[in-house]
Amino acid sequence: MESKRQRQVAEMIKRNFSIVLQQEGTYIYGSQPLVTVMDVQVSPDLSVGKAYLSIWNTDNKQAVILQMNEEHARLKSALAHRLKRQLRRLPELSYFIDETLDEMNKVDGIFDRLYTEDQMPEGQQVSKDE
Repeated sequence: MESKRQRQVAEMIKRNFSIVLQQEGTYIYGSQPLVTVMDVQVSPDLSVGKAYLSIWNTDNKQAVILQMNEEHARLKSALAHRLKRQLRRLPELSYFIDETLDEMNKVDGIFDRLYTEDQMPEGQQVSKDE
């Protein structure tokens, strides 16, 4: 269970890291990939953080993570500059790919195909608005 301070720090990092990626991302991984910070989790001692990123508009998502790891010092410096008045010490961030939206789109596509092929049982069809 996360403490209130963990949630506060995680949300602060999430908001500011997304701004850092908007400003610095094109210099690191180019203008094609769209990287979104989906979640940040911080350890109880606030020393380690995990940033879960959703990466769109590219086939090689792992390459974007590798480029971000190569430019980790640049990203950390920019984030530390934004958070210098709120945090004493910035947690050491690790980057992970968040596949949640990809899986959601895949399942949605399967349901769409089942609806168009009329393979859903009569009582199971639900309108898309619900």
